[in-house]
Amino acid sequence: MAATPADVKEYPNSYVFIVGMPGLKSGDIKVQVEDDNVLVISGERNREEEKEGVKYVRMERRIGKFMRKFALPENANTDKISAICQDGVLTVTVEKLPPPEPKKPKTIQVQVA
Repeated sequence: MAATPADVKEYPNSYVFIVGMPGLKSGDIKVQVEDDNVLVISGERNREEEKEGVKYVRMERRIGKFMRKFALPENANTDKISAICQDGVLTVTVEKLPPPEPKKPKTIQVQVA
């Protein structure tokens, strides 16, 4: 399994994962969430069909299966994830949950005895 390099950015309202996927179609890539907080990006890069009379002189591009797992922060909204593959770059955006409302102080009525 080949390690696929990735960049992760944090924006005020989202996390963005940028992964180079040269030569892959969107159907060759899977984006999943496991265990409610693990983003999994996987797929397979296949070798081109060899043509008769043609042989590789040098082969540097990786082929085979790849997988990357990223632990998502607690404030990641796993119901709001989008993935776009354009020009060989996969961009996965995970929206953040809104910050919790601050708890208002509870007032206790004091009774006269």
